[in-house]
Amino acid sequence: MSHYNHLTPEEREKILILYTQEYSISSIAKRINRNKSTVSRELSRNAINGVYSAVSAQVAYEKRRMNCKPLRKLTNAQTYDYVKEKFLHHQWSPEQISGRMKYEAFNHYVSYSTIYRAIYAGMFDTKKQQNSKGNRGAIRKLRHRGKSRHTKDYVEKRGKIPISHLISERPDEANHRSRLGDWEADTIIGSKGKDRACLVTLVDRKSRFLIVGKASAKKATPVGKVIINGLKEQPCCSITPDRGKEFASHPTVSAALDAVKFYFPLPHHPWQRGTNENTNGLLREYFPKGFDLTDLSDEYIQDKVNELNKRPRKCLGYRTPYEVYYSTALHLT
Repeated sequence: MSHYNHLTPEEREKILILYTQEYSISSIAKRINRNKSTVSRELSRNAINGVYSAVSAQVAYEKRRMNCKPLRKLTNAQTYDYVKEKFLHHQWSPEQISGRMKYEAFNHYVSYSTIYRAIYAGMFDTKKQQNSKGNRGAIRKLRHRGKSRHTKDYVEKRGKIPISHLISERPDEANHRSRLGDWEADTIIGSKGKDRACLVTLVDRKSRFLIVGKASAKKATPVGKVIINGLKEQPCCSITPDRGKEFASHPTVSAALDAVKFYFPLPHHPWQRGTNENTNGLLREYFPKGFDLTDLSDEYIQDKVNELNKRPRKCLGYRTPYEVYYSTALHLT
């Protein structure tokens, strides 16, 4: 371990005085309590035509110190703009941004930890956010920032429905994500109230491809119609919904989709359909709780779904769900 300390401006002033008085290098080193090689190196490096200036030597030292430090990668304007756009305007996570840059061999690759540091340092905050004590700026764009969680004593209050098949009976192909067409299903509500519209979300387990439709109410009949319309032209081998009453019409849906089977997870086991739960969390970035979904157009909803389907995923090797589902390649950088 090195214990070397750089010369201070005061030491350089002493060197100047003693050097001007024609003291030897050994004598100068002894008087400032430094090794003679340090003094010799200082004079040979910073003396010009035999003339040594303490001020010039200090300026040269500071310049060399600046040049030896690596430049921050986000000081590159192109890289900064790309990261800022994907994070603030497209809701890509730092890992997704970094992974996709590496996947497409972007000119200035930045690690996800660098992006996280930039976010916490306020590099993407506006001046108003930087001057505000309460607004935490771009940090709030990170997923789960301040998001409430259920307590361990939380009890599910929704009603129960007839169960056709348990998730333990689901085929291995679905469990191992080895084929397209194994869907997980759920609903997202906006503002609370009777007969309020909701979103029905369907996520393919293998590709993470998302299909979303708006139901007029969170009830079995309209939700069932959305599922049928969403999957009637898609590969459909199995459906894994939660146990909400809105999926009570699953026998009707099954009959309309060539007798596809529904597999229900155990009560209070949302991780058994975690792909859908995670995707719903991503959708909440566009449709937060309390947001009224009633007047949203199908075009607007589909636009946000397309954003997610063309967002790279770490679990897919930073390919997008769209690329995996349709076996194609996109150029996103």
